[in-house]
Amino acid sequence: MKFGIKEVVATGISTALFVALTEIQVPLGFIPNTALQPRAALLVFISAVFGPIVGGLTGFIGHALGDALFYGSVWWSWVFPEAVLGVLVGLFAKKYAIKEGGFGGKQIVFFNVVQIIGNAVAWILVAPLLDIVIYAEPANKVFAQGFWAFLGNIIIAGILGSIVAVGYSKIGAKSSSLQQEE
Repeated sequence: MKFGIKEVVATGISTALFVALTEIQVPLGFIPNTALQPRAALLVFISAVFGPIVGGLTGFIGHALGDALFYGSVWWSWVFPEAVLGVLVGLFAKKYAIKEGGFGGKQIVFFNVVQIIGNAVAWILVAPLLDIVIYAEPANKVFAQGFWAFLGNIIIAGILGSIVAVGYSKIGAKSSSLQQEE
């Protein structure tokens, strides 16, 4: 995996955006400490474009900084799953063909299958287990939170993430071909 200047810049910018988006949320009133957040779409999009290292770092650093800045402490059992999601979605970055302008029907479906599986691993498995191990939280509470976080994230990532990826694929491919012609 390549990690050069573009990836460093992408990590910095996407992490800053992720932190800023931490405050934009729609609380799920019936599940404590769980909300719909557009940062989920940003994370899967960045991971799909720049790969697992940028995705993992964006999720990890962005969530940790967002927690620290907006909530006063870091909830590590939800920081690590964010990184897991970024890595899992990013592992298939080349197959989505977003940078190349090929993000169409099959790639959109594949992207969404991967983000759904990645979100399931992160929020239904990793987050609740870490909540239990690190914070001794009750299992019924954390598995409910994890499920609702999963459901919210797949909806936000599926809709917003796909829309942004389609737009970027069309614009990015055109700008890349123009640069090559010059």
